Amino acid sequence: MLSTTSGLLARDRDHLIHPLHSPATHRQGHVWVRGEGAVLVDADGREYLDGLSGLWNVVAGHGRKELALAAKNQMEDLGYCSGYSGSSNPQAIELAERLATLTYPSISHFFFTSGGGEASETSFKVARSYWKKKGYENKTKVVSRQWGYHGVTLAAMSATGISGYWPQFEPRVPGFLQIPSPYPYRYEAPAGTSSGVAAANELEKAILREGPETVAMFLAEPVQGAGGVIVPPDDYFPRIRAICNQYDVLLVADEVITGFGRTGKWFALEHWGVEPDLVQFAKAITSGYFPLGGVGVTGRIAEALAGLGSPWMHAYTYSAHPVGCAVALSNLEILEREGLPAQAASKGDYLLAGLRAELAGHPHVGEVRGMGLMCAVEYVKDKSTKEEFEPRQQVGQKVNAEAERRGLFSRVRGDVFFLAPPFITSRKQLDRGVQILAESTKAVLG
Repeated sequence: MLSTTSGLLARDRDHLIHPLHSPATHRQGHVWVRGEGAVLVDADGREYLDGLSGLWNVVAGHGRKELALAAKNQMEDLGYCSGYSGSSNPQAIELAERLATLTYPSISHFFFTSGGGEASETSFKVARSYWKKKGYENKTKVVSRQWGYHGVTLAAMSATGISGYWPQFEPRVPGFLQIPSPYPYRYEAPAGTSSGVAAANELEKAILREGPETVAMFLAEPVQGAGGVIVPPDDYFPRIRAICNQYDVLLVADEVITGFGRTGKWFALEHWGVEPDLVQFAKAITSGYFPLGGVGVTGRIAEALAGLGSPWMHAYTYSAHPVGCAVALSNLEILEREGLPAQAASKGDYLLAGLRAELAGHPHVGEVRGMGLMCAVEYVKDKSTKEEFEPRQQVGQKVNAEAERRGLFSRVRGDVFFLAPPFITSRKQLDRGVQILAESTKAVLG
């Protein structure tokens, strides 16, 4: 059987359906066979800088023998056991204890899932259960934001504020609504009002419009990732926290991308001194070496779930998977031992400065932005008016194709190019990524 990229892709087309399935896109696809540090190697032996850490998750880098060994050792002892009430395992217990020391001080109890979409679904059910226990049967609605990404299972997709995910699966689940994003480059605040407070006040407007007695939770990424690496103004989340307190709405931080150091802090709301009522996580908790996610909740929410009077009827077969928890524990040890969140902070500053030096002056670069090791370059037709290119021009896709041709593999959202490499990426590799993106920009836009 052919083991080149073309041969493997031919076999792939015969039987595989992919996430975001697109045969046209896949014709020029890659077949990855190896990874080392910040580099991916395809079936033809060509090397690429991993510009998006896999899918924002391979923070400790590819080829970490410690993580493979943690999985092997655990599989040999206990490959699987149920996590349903009545069963547990030492790895899940230890991971929950460890997370209680790493997450926000008020977060003390954890439910484990297989990934971020399941974490969103869990949060919706936690919120509904909590308010029913408190006597508020109608407090079920979920407010999220435009450009927010929370997964694409049906309810999670209904919370996701990127409209391209919706049409093929309508109708969406009732009770989900979006407010504008605190998108500093594009959000227009009323005169005399700070953009952060004005954007946060969109939540208050929505709560009052829907009725506070119907709104269960507000779901938000501290820095919006897949929607465009949107970093909020500093006064945004403090105001959000105050609004949630005022109207008895649970604040749920979706830290599936930002958690475990991506922004330079262990968890990103730390940048603004805000604590959530629930925190969703996945991706970086295992550096992508095993599918694992979860939701952390405050003591008062945990007490409510424990006091329902009957079992909390929410479950996944692979919740608290012993192998996933063992890999997570090993990965957290790496993050701490090597100081990787601090590295993400310093390398992120270095990357952002390099991108701005090379690209900010280009007539079709509207903004270069980022926090920690998550950066973005937004391309526009007219820099002075922020006018966007026509979608049919596919500027972002063309820049991405040029970057791949030069050895940088990443993703775009429309005409926004992402760079979020592994935390172990060297400065020399960061420089190379900036150089490739600058060359690719000039190749497409002059």
